[in-house]
Amino acid sequence: MGEDRIFIGGGGENYSTPQEMLLKYTNRHGLIAGATGTGKTVTLQILAEELSTAGVPVFMSDVKSDLAGLAVAGSKDFKLHEAFSSRAETIGFSDYNYQAFPVIFWDLFGKSGHPIRTTVAEMGPLLISRLLELSEAQEGVLNIAFRVADEQGLPLLDLSDLQALLVWVGQNGKEIGLRYGNVSSASVGAIQRRLLVLENQGGANLFGEPALELADMMLLDENGRGRINILASETLMAAPKLYATFLIWLLSELFEELPEVGDPDKPKLVLFFDEAHLLFDGAPKAMIDKIEQVARLIRSKGVGVYFVTQNPRDIPEDILGQLGNRIQHALRAYTSRDRKQLKQAAETYRGNPRFSTEAAIREVGVGEAVTSMLQQKGIPGVVERTLIRPPCSQLGPISKQQRDAIIAASPLAGKYETRLDRQSAFEMLQKRAQGAAKAAEESEKAEEEADLALREYKAGRRYSGTRVSRSTSRKTRKSDSWGSAIGGVILKELKGTTGRRIVRGILGGFFKGR
Repeated sequence: MGEDRIFIGGGGENYSTPQEMLLKYTNRHGLIAGATGTGKTVTLQILAEELSTAGVPVFMSDVKSDLAGLAVAGSKDFKLHEAFSSRAETIGFSDYNYQAFPVIFWDLFGKSGHPIRTTVAEMGPLLISRLLELSEAQEGVLNIAFRVADEQGLPLLDLSDLQALLVWVGQNGKEIGLRYGNVSSASVGAIQRRLLVLENQGGANLFGEPALELADMMLLDENGRGRINILASETLMAAPKLYATFLIWLLSELFEELPEVGDPDKPKLVLFFDEAHLLFDGAPKAMIDKIEQVARLIRSKGVGVYFVTQNPRDIPEDILGQLGNRIQHALRAYTSRDRKQLKQAAETYRGNPRFSTEAAIREVGVGEAVTSMLQQKGIPGVVERTLIRPPCSQLGPISKQQRDAIIAASPLAGKYETRLDRQSAFEMLQKRAQGAAKAAEESEKAEEEADLALREYKAGRRYSGTRVSRSTSRKTRKSDSWGSAIGGVILKELKGTTGRRIVRGILGGFFKGR
């Protein structure tokens, strides 16, 4: 096996021809597909092992906790040891041995790995609208809220900041609407309810600081092996929109932050998105267009993206056409619709005269696949039946004690565990509310003191026998304009107890009990 390629397995009639993926074309993206139980997880595992050994960092989501075994060496005591050894001999995998790989565990909920966070501002209104499944009108209000936050210097870090900003926008909707368009209280209320649902589902854990530094997902170990970043997704899959939105955000952030590198000798990072259909289910066309654009352009940043799904048809056609490296495990074809999809999947491969691609996809066994890798000059290779090489790491999950020990020994231990709460939109709006309430209270107190002084003055004049001149009093009232009189009444009301309660109710009520 050369240093410029990674070993996938053995192909040909006797599985003696090495099937390899050229490292320089690994950033041309790929597809791993197949029905449940056909071996996709093992394929993911061996690709991560090969890339790590080649010095390429990897990110992958672990939806069944099976990929955690990458952190622990396999064992001769494992029930499939004999089968794996026999397969290694069949495909000419002469240096097959058991070993562990450098793994970093991540978890959006912070329980099974280092917490992953981003700020509300970094996520942006488009992705948050997708996460909350907002209507067009509600998405418009959210965009206005983000614009107001930028103009007024209100940092949006966590959900509390966004909730506080929406309260302020709702209260000032008329003034804001004159500049940006209608801001209805109904739309604000609908967004707040969706945020509450997200919060109850644990989505608040995604937002806050310290935010993830992308460089921490592109680390090498002391031996030059790429670290394998595994996102614990078993619990996360209960909130599929959150899972999909996070993956899209990660892809977008990498595209925006990484510099152009053209076609490097090997990629800077390779991402494996399991359950890839969740990225596209119910997504608006604008979102799918954005994913397609990022997928097309991110390869020049040295990033490869591999979609893992049951059926290639789960991937939009424009994106599917960009996936140069393909590993297709068995597809079942029991219905006419299944047979049609199988035929369509077969037509996306460069045919091999030795066999029918359609038949091969239907017939390959567990641990076997139909593969096509990009060759020199980026030309798709001829499709080949391939026996996937056995993994060197443990197949299956690890114990909680093993996971905890790996997390504690991680180079990132302690960096993300403690949440920060610096001054942001929530605190700044709270300070405004407190300032307004204090000003109203001081104004009321000054008014009361002035009234008391006036009463004492009149009482003193009355008891001293001196009366206030009627003509003077009448002259003063006459000189007041109608507008001044009305303004005085309104000002007095606002300065009074009722006015103070209004100010506190509008500006301060949201912040009680935080």
